[in-house]
Formats: sequence, structure tokens, C-alpha cells
Amino acid sequence: MDVSFLKSALKEEHYPLTDLPEVAFAGRSNVGKSSLLNVLVNRKKIARTSSTPGRTQAINFFLVNEDMCFVDLPGYGFASVAPSVRKSWGRMVETYLSIRPNLKAVVVILDIRRELCVGDRNLLDWLNKFGIVTLVVLTKSDKLSRNKCRARFNTLCKELESVAFDIPTLFSAKTKQGKEEIMDKIDRAIRRT
Repeated sequence: MDVSFLKSALKEEHYPLTDLPEVAFAGRSNVGKSSLLNVLVNRKKIARTSSTPGRTQAINFFLVNEDMCFVDLPGYGFASVAPSVRKSWGRMVETYLSIRPNLKAVVVILDIRRELCVGDRNLLDWLNKFGIVTLVVLTKSDKLSRNKCRARFNTLCKELESVAFDIPTLFSAKTKQGKEEIMDKIDRAIRRT
């Protein structure tokens, strides 16, 4: 897969001037968003991973195979940054999601081990309200036993059935479980619009 960093944006006027389809990646801080992006594009460090939440502080655009863009959105939640910075991230992300005409889908990343937080629910409700295709990925599936993973998957499927366009996909950055399924769903989301 051919992938390159395109640019970072803090405001609408910084967005790349392209009409390529875009797929955004969103999730709370430290949920495994950068690891997911790296696995999907077969690179180790295209998106920065960190054990410190809140490292992604701008909207980062990556050109993928010259025919689409992956968009890494700042995480929400418990990042140890000032409340004013967190608030500006929220405005920045909402602006992008609400006005970008070539946005085709949002991959919402959730840690399978965690309960849905207020930020998760707000994002999912907002995307559903505006009819944006939402692909839910449950990360860190390798951190649970097979039985616990299946039980959490079933619980989250029930909680998400009213706001997700499809059933969630289990993903592990360690084993690459779910990679092909996620790419297939992204491809279908791009082709459907």
C-alpha cells in the first residue's frame, strides 16, 4: 500500500485542496487509533503512537494509494491537556465532520475492554443524526480471553445497533485480526456514495 503524510490542519483553510474520498478515524485518547491506522496502511510509524494520551493535536491527512485519504482526528476523553485545548479540539473536529464534502465514512474506534463513555455516545449520536456512515472498530481484542471477548462484543453490538451502519469489527494490532474486514468496509463506504 502506498501511503504518505499529506498535511496537518487546525482550521478549514488548512484542509488539503483535494476531492479524493476521505475516511476519518475517531476515538477517545489512547484507544489504539494510531496503531489501527499503521496496521491498515502496512507501516510502523505513519501515525504516531504513544502511551501518553492526547498526542494527536491536529487533523492529520494521509494520502493512500493516490485515490483516497485517511484522516486522523484528535482523540477525546482523558488526555492530560488543558480544558481549553480539549474544547478547541472538539470544535475543530466538529467543523471538519460537518463541512467536509468528500468525507465518506468515520471509523469510530472503541476499546473492547471499556464501557462506552459520554464522548463515545455523543460522537456516535452526532454522526447518526447527520447520516454519516459510521464503521465501529473494537480494538485490543487480543487483551481478552476468547469467551470474554465474545461476551463484550455481544454487549457492545446491542448498545450500538441504533447508531452504527454495520456490526462492529474486532481488531487487534498485535495479530492483525480484522484488518481485511475493515478495509472491505471502507471500500464499500467509499463506493456507496
